[in-house]
Amino acid sequence: MMISVASGKGGTGKTTVATNMAMALGDRVELLDCDVEEPNAHLFLQPVITRTERVETPIPLVDESKCTFCKKCSDICRFNALAVVGKRVLVFAELCHSCGGCMLVCPEGAITETGRELGTLNFGNRDGIGFINGQLRVGEAMSPPLIKRVRAAADPDRITLIDAPPGTSCPVIAAMNGTDFVLLVTEPTPFGLHDLKLAVEAVKLLGIPAGLVVNRADIGDDQVFAYARSEGLPLLLTIPFDRRIAVAYSRGKMIVEELPEWQPRFIELYRTIETLVQGSKAAVCVK
Repeated sequence: MMISVASGKGGTGKTTVATNMAMALGDRVELLDCDVEEPNAHLFLQPVITRTERVETPIPLVDESKCTFCKKCSDICRFNALAVVGKRVLVFAELCHSCGGCMLVCPEGAITETGRELGTLNFGNRDGIGFINGQLRVGEAMSPPLIKRVRAAADPDRITLIDAPPGTSCPVIAAMNGTDFVLLVTEPTPFGLHDLKLAVEAVKLLGIPAGLVVNRADIGDDQVFAYARSEGLPLLLTIPFDRRIAVAYSRGKMIVEELPEWQPRFIELYRTIETLVQGSKAAVCVK
């Protein structure tokens, strides 16, 4: 089971839900923090980091002694990462998407690959709960390749919870695509509703079953709840605007530890997701 915990906007409580569900489920779980631009799940889970890996992505390396400056490499590049200027081939490494097309079309075999650092992967655990996060190199623009590397490192024999980046752009798609379920976290405010609608449309395009958690559920208005009903989006959990929860969060503490009555609620949240996924797969089989 692979569950992506996502949200249309930042600050809705996505990391809170992901980390507390992981803590409630215990050593069956591996938590992947795929918000590689600003990972923060480790601040709450407090894992012991046991290993760090450098992550690179391939970029072209041009041997100008072999090059005839035919421009086939620059013509095929959709991202303008290569430019032929006179008797020089300029490589703009930050624009390269590592597709390898330039190597394929080069008639002289003048292009090979070298590596460019994307960031790091950190591996750890807490009380048997597996943990992996990615940290994007400062100044790096492309996070999806690093997110894919975080996901590729997951243990297939565990329940995998993904703390996805906020928003609905490429990094979020990289974190959600191919998962069994997307758990959307929102808040009952106009901004929360606006960005929830964007997130729901993205999930529809990916064809992944989804459910909703409403954080700070007793503030704002009921438009988020009305929208969820109209979309057939199941409401799986509401978290109240509770001072005790806010205090625990502000101190980097886990809700399920500070308020033990919440542990069975997060366990039940997972069981409900499991049932919805099984129902979704059964429906596909019938079709």
